Amino acid sequence: MRLETPTRLLENMLIDDRQRGVFRVNRRAFIDDRLFALEGRAIFERCWLYAAHESELAASGAFVSRIVGGKPLLINRDRNGGLHAFFNTCPHRGATVCREDRGRARNFTCPYHGWVFSDEGKTIHRPIDTSYSPACMEDSTQHLTPVPRFDSFAGFLFVNFAQGPESLETYLAGAGEYLKNIQAQDRESMIVLGSPQTYSARANWKLLQENSADGYHASSTHSTYFDYIRNREGAVRDNFSRTGFGCVRNLGNGHAVSESLDGTPWGRPLARWIDSWGTEIRADVDAAYAEMVQRVGAERAKTICHGDRNLLIFPNLVINDIMGLVIRTYYPTSPSYFEVNAFALAPKHEGPRLRDLRHRNFLEFLGPAGFATPDDQEMLESCQRAYATQTWVQWNDLSRGMLTEDGPNPAKQDELQMRTFWRRWHELMRRAGETEAV
Repeated sequence: MRLETPTRLLENMLIDDRQRGVFRVNRRAFIDDRLFALEGRAIFERCWLYAAHESELAASGAFVSRIVGGKPLLINRDRNGGLHAFFNTCPHRGATVCREDRGRARNFTCPYHGWVFSDEGKTIHRPIDTSYSPACMEDSTQHLTPVPRFDSFAGFLFVNFAQGPESLETYLAGAGEYLKNIQAQDRESMIVLGSPQTYSARANWKLLQENSADGYHASSTHSTYFDYIRNREGAVRDNFSRTGFGCVRNLGNGHAVSESLDGTPWGRPLARWIDSWGTEIRADVDAAYAEMVQRVGAERAKTICHGDRNLLIFPNLVINDIMGLVIRTYYPTSPSYFEVNAFALAPKHEGPRLRDLRHRNFLEFLGPAGFATPDDQEMLESCQRAYATQTWVQWNDLSRGMLTEDGPNPAKQDELQMRTFWRRWHELMRRAGETEAV
């Protein structure tokens, strides 16, 4: 019996018929172990991956340690202000060097044999080091190993495990402007609030990427939330549930955004007031908007403050800039399991009453126990369970809006953003499969 190569597997993964307006994904993409292994090599080891936000490393000596793309990393700011990203493993015998999630440190000590590393990753002490030869003492591989590429854009820190010519800015393509608009929400900088919310799902990671900008599911999957705010606000704007106002955009390189300008039934602490907040808070909202207009101009201020957007940066970064601002990044450990880190982001100089609204909005909808996340998780896990029928029911359909996707403003409930992701996924997987077959 001939085993299927990755290239042969990929031949039957997508139906992308632009003339007929038909786009389908083989459900095998969510369950196949060989495709999952190839994803690690083709995508997570070759793409730029979000690692941290500069605000987490604002102070001299600040560090975070976390898993990025399946690799344990130590990211820090040294005493001279330099930023570094190292693999969090001792060059001696491989133990995890830093076991704290975050903090401040001048040096890092491996708990196994006591090797000490400077905040620039240099080995500065080995217990009983007189037993080492001069060659060992001078070996450059005996320091912490830096990640091959590490760069920042608009306060967002990314790593890449592959050497290559594509810069972070080039990779981000049209998504870069959206990151700049997030950065512009404060006159100085945005900041991460507290520690990440961490949770997991028994589903394939690509389902979360699909779901995160899927306007089509909102009124049915999250009907409880809309009933709640209908009771609170008196009415939910009819056009939201009926037409799914707004649009989706292909931003290049697999990135996409689902966005709208006004029309959503919730408020935004960043200068979009709603009745249920009460008149006493309106002055704070108006002042925040006036400051934004003065700083960036009326047109850009309206986009930043009044618009809602779910930004997808390929492969595994989602930024929900809606009633709150949340960074979500996730990594799979099997075809049917992934882990999520969610970080709340806010303007550094936001007033206390607006900050309180932001916290409430996050907990109400975006948090792990909010209205949205449990709903979404149940849907993703139910899909994954049903993929056991893949032999008989092979395809997922993502054809909505395909015949008009090249128009100026594809509708928010269309599925262009998912097709954008899958086309890039298939391109990178096919390219890697062909390279490995040579």
